[in-house]
Amino acid sequence: MYVLITYDVATSTPSGTKRLRRVAKACKDRGQRVQNSVFECQLDPAQFVLLKQKLIDLIDPRHDSLRFYHLGSNWQRKVDHHGAKAGYDIDGPLLV
Repeated sequence: MYVLITYDVATSTPSGTKRLRRVAKACKDRGQRVQNSVFECQLDPAQFVLLKQKLIDLIDPRHDSLRFYHLGSNWQRKVDHHGAKAGYDIDGPLLV
């Protein structure tokens, strides 16, 4: 499944800055950053459950928020990008 994950973490305190880094790292480990607080992730259902719970555990629900958008299997038709920072084709060939 292809999932768009967005978050808003309050960084007015040092603990908020730490949460922000941890949330970003957890997302980066599983997907590609397409905006500052937006990640596209291709996950199987088990990976999604684990990542979702990890992110929920990382945030402070009094100050932070998470959103998960399930884009489905035809996600390419649902993503229309313009401008800088185009993401890579996650299903395409990987050249090193």
